[in-house]
Amino acid sequence: MLASKSSMTGTPNQIEWAEKIKPRVGAEFDRVASALMAVSLKQLEPNRTGTLSAIAILDEKRAEVMANNKAGYFIKEWQELDGKVRLMITQDPRYLALKDKQSAKQGGA
Repeated sequence: MLASKSSMTGTPNQIEWAEKIKPRVGAEFDRVASALMAVSLKQLEPNRTGTLSAIAILDEKRAEVMANNKAGYFIKEWQELDGKVRLMITQDPRYLALKDKQSAKQGGA
């Protein structure tokens, strides 16, 4: 495997392809973060805290994804975005725990 100036690994063609995909992935994370932030600005506590926690999870997921230096990973996993960023958050155990906690509070109110 070869490495390019971006330190991505893979064949030259894979690296070129992945370097076109990776900025789109970053932009999708930005889009989702902006949407969540806009929602949080309209919320009252404790819902705002939950949304800000979701943004923190999103930031962590973004760091994990963008740190991956394998061109094949971006080609295989991120060629089609199809709501993947949203799914990453909503399937995270921490997010699910937040939702369960919110549901319990609303059910007990």
